[in-house]
Amino acid sequence: MFVTIKEVIFGKNVKVVEPVNLYGCTIGKDSFVGPFTEIQKGVVIGERCKVQSHSFICELVTIGNDCFISHGVMFVNDLFSRGKPAQGKREFWKETHIGNHVSIGSNATILPVSICDNVVIGAGSVVTKNIAKPGIYAGNPAKFLREL
Repeated sequence: MFVTIKEVIFGKNVKVVEPVNLYGCTIGKDSFVGPFTEIQKGVVIGERCKVQSHSFICELVTIGNDCFISHGVMFVNDLFSRGKPAQGKREFWKETHIGNHVSIGSNATILPVSICDNVVIGAGSVVTKNIAKPGIYAGNPAKFLREL
């Protein structure tokens, strides 16, 4: 098995459980990254975050402080806007911004969106639109359920 931790900027007290693929990203202090996780170049993860196993965080994703990314969460930056994968053509990729104090449940899929602070995303949800109001969201597509 080939494991890569290359050109990563780690804050103090970051714990990583291998095997992982981490390259060209920044991970803030007191954060945790579980096994079988890939975090791509340019990703910024804030302080005191937990990224659980089997998650994929693609380029153009920024995650705030005190966030929880559960098992198997997938971030997507290619919306197949041309009817097929962009095949490395970065000009077709979109950014994702996750605020502070955001928890994302297992097997959720996060398309290129902005999510404000203080949000919970339910397990298995698909977030297709920006979330600008704190609260609990779930479903496919994810919808507001209630305030925290």
